[in-house]
Amino acid sequence: MKALSMINRIDVGNLSIDKALYELVEREIEPGTSVGVENFWRSLEGIISTLGPKNSALLMKRNDIQTQVDQWHRDNQGSTDFKKYKQFLREIGYLLPEGEAFQITTENVDAEIAEIAGPQLVVPVDNARYALNAANARWNSLYDALYGTDLILEVQGCKKTARYNSVRGVQVIKYAREFLDAAVPLAVGSHAYAVKYKVKSGKLIVVMGDGSETELGWRECFVGYRGDPVSPTHLLLKHNNLHIQILIGEGFFIGQGDLANIYDIQIESAITTIMDCEDSVAAVDAEDKVRVYRNWAGLMKGDLTAEVKKGGKMVDRALNPDLTYTSPDGKDITLHGRSLMFVRNVGMHMYTDAVTHNGEEIPETFLDAMVTVLAAIHDLQGNGKYSNSRKESVYIVKPKMHGPEEVAASVELFESVEVALGLKRNTLKIGIMDEERRTTVNLKECIRVAQERVVFINTGFLDRTGDEIHTSMEAGAVAPKNDMKTSSWLLAYEDWNVDIGLGLGMPGHGQIGKGMWAAPDNMAAMMEQKIAHPRAGANTAWVPSPIAATLHALHYHYVDVFSRQEALKTCLRADLDDILSIPLLNNRTISDGDLLKELENNAQSILGYVVRWIDQGIGCSKVPDITDLELMEDRATLRISSQHIANWLRHGICSKEQVRLVFKKMAGVVDRQNSRDPNYRRMGDDLENSIAYQAALDLVFQGRAVANGYTEPVLHARRRELKASLV
Repeated sequence: MKALSMINRIDVGNLSIDKALYELVEREIEPGTSVGVENFWRSLEGIISTLGPKNSALLMKRNDIQTQVDQWHRDNQGSTDFKKYKQFLREIGYLLPEGEAFQITTENVDAEIAEIAGPQLVVPVDNARYALNAANARWNSLYDALYGTDLILEVQGCKKTARYNSVRGVQVIKYAREFLDAAVPLAVGSHAYAVKYKVKSGKLIVVMGDGSETELGWRECFVGYRGDPVSPTHLLLKHNNLHIQILIGEGFFIGQGDLANIYDIQIESAITTIMDCEDSVAAVDAEDKVRVYRNWAGLMKGDLTAEVKKGGKMVDRALNPDLTYTSPDGKDITLHGRSLMFVRNVGMHMYTDAVTHNGEEIPETFLDAMVTVLAAIHDLQGNGKYSNSRKESVYIVKPKMHGPEEVAASVELFESVEVALGLKRNTLKIGIMDEERRTTVNLKECIRVAQERVVFINTGFLDRTGDEIHTSMEAGAVAPKNDMKTSSWLLAYEDWNVDIGLGLGMPGHGQIGKGMWAAPDNMAAMMEQKIAHPRAGANTAWVPSPIAATLHALHYHYVDVFSRQEALKTCLRADLDDILSIPLLNNRTISDGDLLKELENNAQSILGYVVRWIDQGIGCSKVPDITDLELMEDRATLRISSQHIANWLRHGICSKEQVRLVFKKMAGVVDRQNSRDPNYRRMGDDLENSIAYQAALDLVFQGRAVANGYTEPVLHARRRELKASLV
């Protein structure tokens, strides 16, 4: 660790704390919590002293296991003795025995997690505007989502134009009415022929074009209204535990062309949001962490704002208020106006000098846990303007844990934080990211050690495949990335996660999640493909934008996830042997053309993301792929791409010289793709002195050596180098 300047640091006991971080806690986060600033830092010191050595030991165990796996593969090159391989994994403690049956017992879980199936956003919490947009994405316009995306084809006069296109608007109305017919059908006829909606004797009455009247096919779907019952301005419907708002009135573009004067249909969309301190954030020092923590605290206190341009003017965006309605029997109804927020802390392998202990960096995950939970106390105590959890719980997603011991270490950390901050036991709930191979194969035992706290398990292709490649680096050359998407291990992994969660009673206690749809501008394909997630029994799945959340929410009306989960409980569990199968190239020959294509795809992906991360500190954004299709990317993208090239280098599929030539060529492609960004620094002008370009090469050429194939060591070092050069 480099020597730190003591001028801007505060000492508490054996801790040395960055002054800006100390003042953030002292002046903005701690007041109103009754924790006490001195007690906060002394408690953190105690946690570091007690749990720090355990954290180090677990990381050393990761390295020791990987060393043994590497050696086994070197000693057994070409072996097809799968029984011998599994026995070896058991002997080294990689594959653990499965214990007796149990059921998850997590209590005090909000309905958005336990009872409602719907989309989940993941957003970098260091960007206040993005964070607010995500939190407010609980309610979104279906009309806007349809009008502005490729779900409505731009044919026969339906093009998106600067001014409202009424022809396109007709298609929007048609699509929306078909959705209403599917989710909340009428007893007779279609919503497409409704000319008026009214409330009479506690029922929703729909007047049709011929003057006849009908009701909803399922009366219980009508739950509230606003305005005069004879001419309501808002109707509130409910299906599969998800709400739909119908907005009625004149003076709006689409409403003017609607028989019933419906000017919008709002969908309950992003039910939950993960405010991310990890993969989508470029936070490398105390300055960055202060921004992360300040925004999270603002969300918990309800006072976070961001200045945005709207209608040619700058306005302050803030959290949306709750919604109020009148129920059919005349009572008041209040609905949550915002997405339920999780926070994702960094992994246990990350260390930070924002706080040092006896001159040494501390586990960043300890600092994350203490500061983010301190901020959440404002929500628990009702200090803020709005409520997040109504069950007095704090939801923390923990990434990059390898096996049950590491999950147990996170549980112990949560217990220590609860004691330190005076919280009830099990206030802190844990989301287990099933993105590391050793966690997947031991998932039941991972959940066992967190059975009183677990509220979330999920799958994700990029990180999980990156770890798959790194774990089996010495086994042989792996298959091309696209081939892995249909490989037996990945399909089994996806099913295994659901099977384990259902078998342990996750429904009613937590979420079984699926991964991200990465193409935010390709909604037609998303609507066609992502319905597979609720059909697979997942009660949440990641989406890249509020609009995507609105459209993906329709899938949870089309599929009753909880009924689907009941049906899946009777199915056979996925095969562990399939999960342990290694996606190798085997004897397949890669043509020169296919090799070049694979290398260019990987190199462009790495460069396109790294150049923004290093030069601009952007942890997550829409990054053009090699075909110029913009994909929502975070660090997991780098992990799989860099590990893939590192593996092919290791096994002679390509050479270092080939890789360097491809990176040089792709630097030109990425420079072109970013040519309109005024803040962009071209790499091609001076590749040798481009810190971002050199970082990209580091990720590949150091890919075998870096622990678990993680990208943070390279990214953080290079980003700090860049920041230092700007001082």
